[in-house]
Amino acid sequence: MVETNTKPILSTEHICMYFGGLHAVEDVGLEILPGDIFGIIGPNGAGKTTLFNACTGFNNPTKGKVFLCGEDITNLKPEQIAKKGMARTFQNIKLFKYMSVLDNIKIGFHLNLKSNFIDTVLHTKRFKDDEEHAIQKGKEILDLVGLGRYTETKAGNLPYGVQRKVEIARALAINPKILLLDEPAAGMNPNETKELSTYILKINSLGYTVGVIEHDMKFVMNTCNRIMVLNFGQKICEGTPNEVKRNQKVCEAYFGKGLVAGEAIHVTAED
Repeated sequence: MVETNTKPILSTEHICMYFGGLHAVEDVGLEILPGDIFGIIGPNGAGKTTLFNACTGFNNPTKGKVFLCGEDITNLKPEQIAKKGMARTFQNIKLFKYMSVLDNIKIGFHLNLKSNFIDTVLHTKRFKDDEEHAIQKGKEILDLVGLGRYTETKAGNLPYGVQRKVEIARALAINPKILLLDEPAAGMNPNETKELSTYILKINSLGYTVGVIEHDMKFVMNTCNRIMVLNFGQKICEGTPNEVKRNQKVCEAYFGKGLVAGEAIHVTAED
């Protein structure tokens, strides 16, 4: 799905994130191209989520710049960045468990609705139009990603893996230019993880560009077309899955020196 000879959807220049004396991210350059499923991996504390936070406005970078489709979005607020087309999920699922799946998806449209608080209270025509639009488009999204059978199910009654899929589907409600997923496979069993990989590949095939942080090496290798590896806040490698899993610095970062890291990190799409 990757388009060639195009400008990056998301890019950073010399991003640094310092917290006192801690250099959580140090001089990281990032380019996610249209059609990518771009993985960011690294050991615990490598700076992965901190980098995402800098890109999505949850933390302002100490140094450097962030660009969305060539536009400088450095230091914008998260809601401003979301309106420009960057959607994000978090490590912990943030669904409203006592609401239906469709109602959860409808919430994702709030940035693009025209009605305000008064419209909601008075149930004006503008509110009713927005409600009808959110219902129609919400059902379309659920059908598109294969979750239509859960439309009226309470989110809290769904298996964990399906809840994660619903959360990702909700992020599609803003029609994002890029979708950033922060450890989507956390807490999943192997079958759920495999299903999530298929789900993300399907979303990508529909035209969505995806960036994903993960600890699960096998998941990243089998899902992403390009991967960047962070260690102690610095980029140590970037390339295709085959290039990354053969990189000595990556092996050492995960498994230490002198271990049979090549065997431990060797995963293939057939596994």
